[in-house]
Amino acid sequence: MSADTAPRPPSADPEAQTPPVLRADSVEVAFTAGFAPGGGRGIARAVDGVHLDVRPGEIVALVGESGCGKTTLARTLLGLERPTAGRVLFEGEPLRYRSRDLRAYRRRVQLVQQDPMGSLNPRRTVYESVVEGLRVHEGTTVDEPERVERALSRAGLRPPERFLSRYPHELSGGQRQRVVIAGALVLDPEVLVADEPVASLDASVRGEILRLLLELRDELGLSALVATHDLGLAWNIADRVAVMYLGRVVELGTVEEVLSAPAHPYTRALLSVLPDSDVEEGPVVLSGEPPDPEQVPSGCRFHPRCPILASGEAERAGVADRCSSVDPEILGGGAERRVACHWAAADGSGRLLERAT
Repeated sequence: MSADTAPRPPSADPEAQTPPVLRADSVEVAFTAGFAPGGGRGIARAVDGVHLDVRPGEIVALVGESGCGKTTLARTLLGLERPTAGRVLFEGEPLRYRSRDLRAYRRRVQLVQQDPMGSLNPRRTVYESVVEGLRVHEGTTVDEPERVERALSRAGLRPPERFLSRYPHELSGGQRQRVVIAGALVLDPEVLVADEPVASLDASVRGEILRLLLELRDELGLSALVATHDLGLAWNIADRVAVMYLGRVVELGTVEEVLSAPAHPYTRALLSVLPDSDVEEGPVVLSGEPPDPEQVPSGCRFHPRCPILASGEAERAGVADRCSSVDPEILGGGAERRVACHWAAADGSGRLLERAT
């Protein structure tokens, strides 16, 4: 696993019954795109039936290749995209999409974007960037300067007065990302949704930002959903991991369960290329590109690229026909370990178990 971050935190108790603070309940997001065979507009299923819970004080890593739907799911959880089907729940209540309701919701669920240089206005000082959300939600308040300084201090920019009058070009990449995080913290949110929060940063500062997210979780009780393609990042920061492929979560569990003993062939392939991987067969290079979300394959959506099916292991387990014809059950989003794979659900004799464990 990647070693450029702080030690991984203790994982969440999979038996914990704490109600989720944020939940995706059968969420689907489809876009009109291109043309369907025979004429008419095509439908791209970017998110295709996702259940996912984020509990108080928990960090969930949503991992997968580019184009798997993780950013669309993150935007949907933020209320920036409206689900085609299913719903988003916050503290057990369905998200409402009236302007007033979204305004109140986005105060409590904040976004941390991937590219700090792109998300900060180069003409605004650090103070002006951090205070913007506060003024949008509350107007100008007498304690505004103190709240901005407190947010900067929480984000690790200390002493905060050194940074208030600086512009983005005067900061390092790590400092810019801390300003973005401070802009989220100034509203005292309960959940952060971070989309590739360290992808644009040098390796030397990645660990510092990840350590900051862990400190915020421990000190403020913040929950976080972190969308990333980096399984090393997930190992170092997450309590639970959800692996996403072509719009659907295909493996879910604690970080130790999923990354120490991956069950889905897709997860095994992603892990196999890490430098410190323990996957026995060595690096696995998947053939081809992920299928077009306008034309999701029949059966298991991963089967056209599945090395288990290609090697004959699925045939020996007696599940090859199911792989190409039967869509695995959509996974629930709770704390229990879950895998959407016919091969992983079969025992050594090829007998299908009732559920994947």
